[in-house]
Amino acid sequence: MIRDGVRRRDFTGTAVLVGLALTLAACATNPAAPPASPVPAPSVPAPSPDPARDPAPVPEGLSPATLPGWNDEDHLAAFEAWAVGCTVARDAASRTQCDRAMLLKQTSKPVTPSMARAFLESGFTVVAAVTPDGRPGLLTAYFAPEYSARRMPDAEFDMPVRPRPEGWTRGAVGAVRAEIEAAPPTDALAWMRAEDLFFMQIQGSGYLTFEDDSTARAAYAADNGQPFTGIARPMTEQGLLPANGTSGEAIRAWLAAHRGPEARAVMALNPRYIFFAMTPDDGGHPNGAAGIPLTARRSIAVDPAHWRYGDLVWISADGGNLVGARASYQGLVLALDTGSAIRGPVRADFYMGRGAVAGEEAGSVRHPLRMWRLVPRDR
Repeated sequence: MIRDGVRRRDFTGTAVLVGLALTLAACATNPAAPPASPVPAPSVPAPSPDPARDPAPVPEGLSPATLPGWNDEDHLAAFEAWAVGCTVARDAASRTQCDRAMLLKQTSKPVTPSMARAFLESGFTVVAAVTPDGRPGLLTAYFAPEYSARRMPDAEFDMPVRPRPEGWTRGAVGAVRAEIEAAPPTDALAWMRAEDLFFMQIQGSGYLTFEDDSTARAAYAADNGQPFTGIARPMTEQGLLPANGTSGEAIRAWLAAHRGPEARAVMALNPRYIFFAMTPDDGGHPNGAAGIPLTARRSIAVDPAHWRYGDLVWISADGGNLVGARASYQGLVLALDTGSAIRGPVRADFYMGRGAVAGEEAGSVRHPLRMWRLVPRDR
């Protein structure tokens, strides 16, 4: 899920989050508003801890140097990410460290890895985030999708990207998906394959490439106020997919193979509908809920009830023997986004970047997670 302003993530993720694989729901961002459903990650219990791999929580008040894996971190890359993301922080201590970072960048050209490490170790202390029962939390991942589109409809690209309806107000409940799609479009922004538009609406935004190779970004503009309903379960109940074959890729392939009334009837099981605004594609990354562009592999979506935008966070998530896991994830990230499925003190959605490669990796992430807050010093 990403829409500008607030990570709406009617999907966090989505090729697609593992969240999609289970519930076809998980991240996105929308303009300065409370998060609408992101890729809702599936509501399943967090993985059980493995004492052989899970690091012991770091006591409060210690240096970041005591964090597991700290010596292997790319401290310069983390510093650069902080120097951008800290601009959204509002508390006095964060502003103090943000000003220190700006001064270091101005007076040291270039900032070296050792300078960056010294800055982080001298400017922050560590506080472990914990779940109520002390078990690990959950890390999922999301990405910014890219799709083909057309300026005019044809037999394949026959679904309009619709703009925000006139008179729309946030929170209003409108017609369901099937009713909206039945109405003739009068002001389509672009035309897409039905299954691609469906997935882009779950994600909350996407990048479009047209037949002349020009590109644009479809950003979240509005929604119909209807609840998000995953289609994976009803597809298995109807015998359309096997119970163990409801990955995002499998769902997309089925919708593409049955494009037309059959696929539309299945997609209509999710009544939620997203409207878009077309914006230029600057080649960068979408904004998170904090209002600044996300940094690939250095940004996470968090629960704002437990974290603040701009928080510097250490994550440690071991893929271990998880089926399909490609890697473990450990390092400094910034809390710059949120999503309706991201709930709890040890829960994060990791932004992988944009495009198919990022999406494929995002779909393999469902890792036991430990998190530590790096608390800025006030001097």
